Amino acid sequence: MRILSVDYGRKRTGIAVTDPLQIIANGLATVSTSSLFDFLCDYVAREQVEKIIIGEPKQSNGEPSENMARVKAFYQRWKKAMPQIPIEFFDERFTSVLAHQAMIDGGLKKKARQNKALVDEISATILLQDYMRSNKHRL
Repeated sequence: MRILSVDYGRKRTGIAVTDPLQIIANGLATVSTSSLFDFLCDYVAREQVEKIIIGEPKQSNGEPSENMARVKAFYQRWKKAMPQIPIEFFDERFTSVLAHQAMIDGGLKKKARQNKALVDEISATILLQDYMRSNKHRL
């Protein structure tokens, strides 16, 4: 079964997913946040998803960011509608910075690095990689 990650944003949301063996995290899509719930419902109807990881937006000092209220509302909606697929928070601090750096390191031109949808998808992938890495250390 797959693990899916969500980098929730006000306008757009990046989504990443593991392979069925949960070895590799890959970007899946960037969707309009207003259509996120329907997108995820469609996806979990087609694919086996063990859990969803949603980025917990925090400021660098550890305090919740202004986006936290929106993320919590989505979290609650998902838990109520889809209790069979757990959703859990995971610290997303610095994923956008790391996504930009990955784009630079990957040799993307400046114009491509300004593609916010791509940044969101890469951020979701980094979030999922970090989650997978942290859970391997817990075993």
